[in-house]
Amino acid sequence: MSLPELSKLSLEQTSESHPVSEPDPHGGDQPQSRADPSPQEEDDMVTVFTDPANFNVKHPLNSSWILWYDNPGKKTNQHSWSQNLKQIICFDTVEDFWGIWNNLIPISDLSAGSNYHFFKEGIKPMWEDPANDKGGKWVIQLPRKTGEQINQLWLYTVLSCIGESFAYEDEICGCVASIRKGFYRLALWTRSSDDQEICLSIGTHLKETLSLGPNQSLGFQAHSDASRSGSFKKDRFVV
Repeated sequence: MSLPELSKLSLEQTSESHPVSEPDPHGGDQPQSRADPSPQEEDDMVTVFTDPANFNVKHPLNSSWILWYDNPGKKTNQHSWSQNLKQIICFDTVEDFWGIWNNLIPISDLSAGSNYHFFKEGIKPMWEDPANDKGGKWVIQLPRKTGEQINQLWLYTVLSCIGESFAYEDEICGCVASIRKGFYRLALWTRSSDDQEICLSIGTHLKETLSLGPNQSLGFQAHSDASRSGSFKKDRFVV
């Protein structure tokens, strides 16, 4: 089961399923009360009393996901960095995700150098992984003074990722939050970096999900470009 548009917290779905009555055009300002359910509707209702065994059933995600964490502290080489990378927990249901999320330290409270990674099970959050080596990442970087907003943007990024809301969902590998001394960086990792149509579709959807302002943009960087020591490459795509 996917999490349809959970990155928007589904306010629209709430209003659709529980519409607000229009005010009385003749001056009344009280919405009409909902009619009592008919006997047939009462018979159709499912509650914990009618099915106590399955009422609290968990809702599976389309994929299993793993939360990783690292904080290397001092600058390290690739080998020591991979040794510092820790697998925290695997989850595959909506309920398990929220149980984990509600016990995580917000990224705004993490020390500089820390990184959270949410990746599909079977994919490690490193360039060398076969699922990542030909891919890239959509990146947004924000100053540390962003404060609470960065926590919200990170949540929306994770929800769109694990909720598999992208048109090219098979392209999504995972997402990363990086905390640095002067900025935060959020990144969505993809399998490929050369197909412009696919890359732009993913980037555009992510930008809409994050509700970024007109002066805020996302840039796409290929892992192959970033891994060339001493080289600097401009973003391949920008949305």
